[in-house]
Amino acid sequence: MIKIKKYAAIDIGSNAMRILIANVIEEENKPTQFNKSHLIRVPIRLGQDAFTVGEITEENAERMVKAMKAFKLLMEVYQVEKYAACATSAMREAYNGQELAQLIAKKTGIKIDIIDGKTEAAIIANSDLASYIKKEGHYLYVDVGGGSTEFTLFSNGKQTVSKSFKNGTVRLLNNMVTDSVWTEIEKWIKTHTQDLDVVDIIGSGGNINKIFKMSGKTNDKPLTQLYLNQQFKYLSTLSYEDRIYMLGLNTDRADVIIPAIKIYVNAMKWSNAKHIYVPKIGLSDGIVKAMYFENTKIKVHKIS
Repeated sequence: MIKIKKYAAIDIGSNAMRILIANVIEEENKPTQFNKSHLIRVPIRLGQDAFTVGEITEENAERMVKAMKAFKLLMEVYQVEKYAACATSAMREAYNGQELAQLIAKKTGIKIDIIDGKTEAAIIANSDLASYIKKEGHYLYVDVGGGSTEFTLFSNGKQTVSKSFKNGTVRLLNNMVTDSVWTEIEKWIKTHTQDLDVVDIIGSGGNINKIFKMSGKTNDKPLTQLYLNQQFKYLSTLSYEDRIYMLGLNTDRADVIIPAIKIYVNAMKWSNAKHIYVPKIGLSDGIVKAMYFENTKIKVHKIS
């Protein structure tokens, strides 16, 4: 007989907010299954506020409250028993981030945990990432967000080193990433990969997922460095409006997709990787598993 639990993961990023409602299916003497039931993405670009003026504006704060009220209703309708809400670099760097988290808790009952880059990387490691990493080989996991990018190196099935850099799509759009940051990333990647024979990239994030979908490839096939370079050049020739009208990109995706590709292309170049695999994993997936296995320090709550 199976037992089904319903968990919810709320990911408050720099470019958008998401809620993932998942069914956790348990059956005796069988591996636990994690099935996505419902995923909603709300395009509130908090990073535009946090990285340029240092605070979340009143307008976006109000939108966040409304979104959280909707998320709360969804969790009640789906009869979610546990949830965790994690905010990343935008809320972390906004001077009113903690104040806003307290306001949201008061008005909606949802308690937000503002996490650091190291915790973010650890949560993502709880996702299905392990199933894509072979016991023999070297993989550089690259998770590109709006405010930061997390790099994690896996060698022979084990995580060896990880680092978060303040280089994300929203920062790049606002010309807030200096040459020294790019140099630091290049040095870090080369230092940790130069003695490895072959390195493959595993890419995570909404932008690389979109590029992969546009490629028409099956899930087990990687993209090549050549393909990414060609996409970067092609998309750069199109205007923002053309990317929306001709390619059907969302308005909040059409601008950030180019700086995102730039990060992946550079990561491939500096690690000498020829291929990038794009599994459908992310922070929200990791939050669900972290709640279940209780192997990270995220705060888990019951619906109040």
